[in-house]
Amino acid sequence: MARQASVSSRLAARAESYTIRPLYDPAAIRARLLNERAYAAYALGQLGPRLFPYVSCWEAQGRGGSALVVFSRGGLGDALFMSGAPEPLAAALMLHRGPRHNFATCRPEHMEVVERFFTVAGRQPMLRMTVERHGFHFAPTRTDAGVAVRRLVAADARQVNRLYNSEGPPTHYSSTHIDQGMYHGVFEDGRLVAVAGTHVISPEEEVAVVGNVFTHPERRGLGYATLATGATTTALLRRCSNVSLTVDPDNIPAVRAYVRLGYREDSRLIEASVARRSLTGFGALVSRRLAAWRGRAQSVEIVTMNRE
Repeated sequence: MARQASVSSRLAARAESYTIRPLYDPAAIRARLLNERAYAAYALGQLGPRLFPYVSCWEAQGRGGSALVVFSRGGLGDALFMSGAPEPLAAALMLHRGPRHNFATCRPEHMEVVERFFTVAGRQPMLRMTVERHGFHFAPTRTDAGVAVRRLVAADARQVNRLYNSEGPPTHYSSTHIDQGMYHGVFEDGRLVAVAGTHVISPEEEVAVVGNVFTHPERRGLGYATLATGATTTALLRRCSNVSLTVDPDNIPAVRAYVRLGYREDSRLIEASVARRSLTGFGALVSRRLAAWRGRAQSVEIVTMNRE
């Protein structure tokens, strides 16, 4: 009996319980993300009144720390943002894995947990860079004949798609997407040859994320991407105090160009397409019901994680 009690005691010591609760208040989510503002820029950008109805968020807390899982359906598709310590993150994902397919953003230390619950494709280590108004430097001095930089509008959508389609899979940016975002293009004799746009703009949260930076393959090396990014960042900083972007750290010319504009390295992250390993989600449903039963007295979900 003594030995059995000792074994049970050791097993209990290796188990850790986490409380899982939904967060419905943008202010509560914001408070948990402000310490990693640049890394969480996309998630923060979803907290505005227009996009927040499309957000679902869960927090896990326990002795092993805390974690946040944010699902959003705004923008160009379903997105999953992960923050916090790996073990509570695993507890949250055990119950809440979102839709079948997602575009995920996480830190490198989260990948082992992510691969437990998702099939991962197109994994890309990325560098998150950020700039504030006081650190931004952009003074375009190009006087090349026939070269112009201007903000793109809805009527430019066809040219934007033609440019993006010059390399890689087809794109289908709508006129509404161009009009609601903040896109600037570089034109040579009236032809669009470079573009920089946005993934999210949130004046309410004072954040924006630059993205979709692209130069025609035949016009690279001329500084056009820097021109487009600088013009877009200039416009965004009039509305937001902080602008971020994500770049492949192996793309040294791009990183150097962003540094010249005043962007600085903030964090390393992983971007990937993920698909739930469970086709039906039945296992997560069973786990949620069990977790809800365990936490019924506090109206929360409780997950017990067994450590090796």
